[in-house]
Amino acid sequence: MTTTPVSLPTPRAGIPARIAARLFNPAARQKLLAFASLLGLVIFFSLASPNFLAADNLVAILQATAVNGVLAIACTFVIITSGIDLSVGTLMTFCAVMAGVVLTYWGLPIYLGVAAAILAGALCGFVSGVLIAKLKIPPFIATLGMMMLLKGLSLVISGTKPIYFNDTPEFPVISQESLIGDLLPALPIPNAVLILFLLAVLASLVLNKTALGRYTVALGSNEEALRLSGVNVDLWKIVVYSVSGGICGIAGLLIASRLNSAQPALGQGYELDAIAAVVIGGTSLSGGAGTVLGTIIGAFIMSVLTNGLRILSVAQEWQTVVTGAIIIIAVYFDILRRRRT
Repeated sequence: MTTTPVSLPTPRAGIPARIAARLFNPAARQKLLAFASLLGLVIFFSLASPNFLAADNLVAILQATAVNGVLAIACTFVIITSGIDLSVGTLMTFCAVMAGVVLTYWGLPIYLGVAAAILAGALCGFVSGVLIAKLKIPPFIATLGMMMLLKGLSLVISGTKPIYFNDTPEFPVISQESLIGDLLPALPIPNAVLILFLLAVLASLVLNKTALGRYTVALGSNEEALRLSGVNVDLWKIVVYSVSGGICGIAGLLIASRLNSAQPALGQGYELDAIAAVVIGGTSLSGGAGTVLGTIIGAFIMSVLTNGLRILSVAQEWQTVVTGAIIIIAVYFDILRRRRT
């Protein structure tokens, strides 16, 4: 009588390897490195100046990160498609001015001012997307022209003067008040930061769980293959820029609410911090890869660095030098990471 050998289940040796590969892939390493850099900056500035950890200064860092973080989220979608948007700073200002026109000049309700800012941003993003997708203008040139156009329109519409929201007392609540602070006085986190985190969660879900997110990544990975598969590449590219513009409208509301005014001369230069935050967070300038979490970490790095240098009384021109150097270093590490992969 012959016996049939019984095969016992063998352990799946590949599972730990797959987990390790997921935890230590280049993108995860980039986020870990960025987070470690953030902790290092916090520790350094805390030791260098006792004022850095003061409550008022921490709130100022959070407020600055809210605006820059929202702009960086807008840039994340565009850069993942292997594009670039140099107009996010002046678009933010233009949206703030449009909110001022609706609320102060026309005296309409606050919800219409909020809608006007977001819709104005989406419309401008739509125009940039059409210029890039349909007219085949390179993203750098198209958004550079849009940056200058929006800068001029902001000055023209406002009459080169700030627009104040004194007649809309509930408008500063968007950014300055603290819903959590009313419930937990020990955590006076501004509403602007809550909006940033909520937007980050929504953007991450869109990027990872929706068709828009899949096509955004595919556009940056291999646009021609996506086109040959039957996808309307131009349409989705326009949608990405429109969504990015709408997010810039939210940034315009945050900064206008924080200042309680729409400053038409403000905005230019914000795009550098936003792009730097995106690249530091691990989004590749060549497209096809990026995460919202990494972008948020990068935004906090930029805010902490700028605030810390200001606390140490470093001159403004040297702060600009440091920002430029960080962008160059981040891009260089992105090149090295792509070579390894």
